[in-house]
Amino acid sequence: MTKEEVIQSIRNVPDYPIKGIQFKDITTAWHKPECLTWMRDELVAHYRNMGITQVVGIESRGFVIAPAIAMELGAGFVPIRKQGKLPAETIQVEYKKEYGTDTIQMHKNVLNENDVVLIHDDILATGGSMEAAISLVRKSGVKKIYVNFIIELEGLNGREYLKGQADELFCLLSIGVNE
Repeated sequence: MTKEEVIQSIRNVPDYPIKGIQFKDITTAWHKPECLTWMRDELVAHYRNMGITQVVGIESRGFVIAPAIAMELGAGFVPIRKQGKLPAETIQVEYKKEYGTDTIQMHKNVLNENDVVLIHDDILATGGSMEAAISLVRKSGVKKIYVNFIIELEGLNGREYLKGQADELFCLLSIGVNE
């Protein structure tokens, strides 16, 4: 499996969720076991020797590969969910999205000052949801925060927006918004 083959397996959905947006549907790549395996293996290889203790996945597509990465790294998995989805005491952050505002939450006291955290999500667009996730994780006083995405959408300046907010930002694939 190559990067180009994985990129070719990602479907474009025009005018979703609103007119003028060309949505990158990564689920079509996940239908192919070889694409899913390639993504997991490439991310695990990148983080193998970084001392990751917890992998945080952002709801919902961040949940797909994050637990597999955590298992391969011998780390725990922590979900970040939309407001009202977690059953115990939480901490939260409200943030602006491209189409409004949202609130994300994480269970309180699941991370601590000894943790080296990898926050995973599927697509880096403008960076708003990841900025909120970083802020949420930072509230726990962790040692380091690494951030990764499967796809970075070129031209939306998400990488620049997140610059300096984490110890590292890594993307497997880079795709133009109109490709």
